[in-house]
Amino acid sequence: MIDARQPDLSGRTRRSGVREAWSIQVIFIRQMEAQIKKLRQTLERECQRNQELQNQNQELRKQLEQKEKSLQALQKRLEELGSDTARTSNESNEMTEFRQSRAAVMAPEPEAEILEITGVQKSSSEKAQIEKAIGKNDFFRRLDEEQMSMMVDLMKLLDYRPAGELKVKQAGRDLRTLSAGDMFGELAILYNCKRTASVRAITPVKLWCIERQTYRSIMTNKSKRKREQIMGFLKTARTLKALNDVQLSKIIDSMEEVKFQENEVIVREGTEGNTFYIILKGEVLVTKKVNGHQKIIRKMGEGEHFGELALIREILRTATCTAVGTVTCFSIDKEVFEETIPFESLELHDDDTFLQEVEKPQKTGSLKSSLKLKDLIPVLYQEGSFQGDPVTLGVGGFGKVELVTTLEDRRYFAMKRISKQHVVAKKQEGHILLEKKILQTIRCDFIVTLHAAFKDSRFVYMIMEFCPGGEVWTKLKEVGRFQENIAVFITACVVEAYAYLHNKGVLYRDLKPENLMLDSKGYVKLVDFGFAKELSWGEKTYSFCGTPEYISPEIIQNQGHDFAADFWSLGVLIFELLVGSPPFSSSDPQKIYAKILDGLLKFPAFMSEASKSIISKLCRPRPGQRLGNTKNGIKDVRNHRWFHSINWHKLRMRQLEAPTVRLIRKGPCYINFDRFPYDKTQAEEEFSGWDCDFCV
Repeated sequence: MIDARQPDLSGRTRRSGVREAWSIQVIFIRQMEAQIKKLRQTLERECQRNQELQNQNQELRKQLEQKEKSLQALQKRLEELGSDTARTSNESNEMTEFRQSRAAVMAPEPEAEILEITGVQKSSSEKAQIEKAIGKNDFFRRLDEEQMSMMVDLMKLLDYRPAGELKVKQAGRDLRTLSAGDMFGELAILYNCKRTASVRAITPVKLWCIERQTYRSIMTNKSKRKREQIMGFLKTARTLKALNDVQLSKIIDSMEEVKFQENEVIVREGTEGNTFYIILKGEVLVTKKVNGHQKIIRKMGEGEHFGELALIREILRTATCTAVGTVTCFSIDKEVFEETIPFESLELHDDDTFLQEVEKPQKTGSLKSSLKLKDLIPVLYQEGSFQGDPVTLGVGGFGKVELVTTLEDRRYFAMKRISKQHVVAKKQEGHILLEKKILQTIRCDFIVTLHAAFKDSRFVYMIMEFCPGGEVWTKLKEVGRFQENIAVFITACVVEAYAYLHNKGVLYRDLKPENLMLDSKGYVKLVDFGFAKELSWGEKTYSFCGTPEYISPEIIQNQGHDFAADFWSLGVLIFELLVGSPPFSSSDPQKIYAKILDGLLKFPAFMSEASKSIISKLCRPRPGQRLGNTKNGIKDVRNHRWFHSINWHKLRMRQLEAPTVRLIRKGPCYINFDRFPYDKTQAEEEFSGWDCDFCV
């Protein structure tokens, strides 16, 4: 029998096991809840991060849409600029690549002597091969038939072997292979240039060659003879008999060569006449309508002319003129003729009023100065890598320009130091003497002043006015291209310098930003007269010189040039000031000359219509048609609408505020100049005596 008061041990054990099991379950549940909570927090963080990423994506999407809209707007704006801009986009891109290096120059060689040269006999196949090679060349294919024929006739045989190949190398690197029909060395017949590559025969070759003096002689001779011939023809025209040689010369400069094919009607009876013709080659049949039939009146040949009355009267053609075979004529239109020759009052020279205002009285040829060479000491760089070296303001082909000062009054001068030995080696004695002669007679606020000239056994020295604003070229390089008001002001200063020089019979021939200096007030002064030449009105000169990008077509073609060449370079300067590079540019000078002769101006879209107009008128291929070289002379340049903001009288009086002054930096006197390392090379002594009268 069991006692109810005794404890039931088995039941207690069961309850204890239940409690333990429950505790384990509670702990497990709590652990699960903690894990779930942790997972929930992680999930919330991930959701928040995803939301942030979605927000970022939406923001990026909005930015992308805005950029796409901006791009579409820019594209639409570009299309609105016109189809012409689109057609020339490649050229525009090339033009807006700013010129970074200084322009190379060709010093003038003595004018070519007229040589008596006999032709070299050639077979018809040899002539054909040479003509084909000339026809493929960018420069020579622009020669006229007579020039090409003379060149073919005078080429000499350098070597006679079966035709082979030549290898062209530069700095040890193969550039190309030349074979039959190819040409090389074209620039060497224009001027004395350094060879930029080596040409070596890799198989036996047969070469035809022509020397520079021969080429220049035949081209100069041909141009002179043609000019004299046309002058003689013009003198036979009754309507033009009252004109003098200078006026007739300007007519020739405005005339253009035109060709007509067999049976082509040159002028037709009853039509309005506006062109005058001179027959250079071929025959022209003159017929007139009589009783409904064409009646032959006469046949005209070389040297005869027709249409002269059309130049001064509003008349209808009284006869029909038809080409008999191929005919070559020289022609001038009425509109061009009226711009060139005013019958009532010829104005070949600019007025003298402004010269009386800006020219300071001075005895011609005198240049008195208290300066002495021994009193001039070099200015030294005060900081930078050249600290302690003499300041070099510029470096040229014949020497350099140094900054010097005087101890007594601390005035600054630009001292141009030229190696006498180098001058003699390059046969430039006459040009250096002429430069000094021209500068010592000039007193113009737009041209740098020559204060003194010295010499010793190694150098000749020209002590020039120092322009602390530096070169226009340096400023142009810094900003890429100028705002239009700055370009207008710079060019206006050049126009005043031109007016002064041309009135004195001085042709400049080396305009470019490197030769324009800024004085302390920002006014521009013309410097470096190494290529200048004294020239009478109506006279031509035949030297090949200048900076390739700035050379006029008539210089390239050896046709003879005068003051009109300066106006061509003025148009090129305006273009470069506004764009940053000249209109005709290339790393290959031959291509530059080809572009100049083509005469195609490609204007960027940002250029104003007035800018395009003045450049186009200054860069006309025919010199007699250029702005500044027509009947009103340089007045037409001043009156062009591009200069509407210029008060010319105030400019001459230096009363205008120069917009260029903000380009001038403040600091040491040399801060606005490029820095050049000091050349310690000592020049050789030279005692030929060419400079005996150099000191003044």
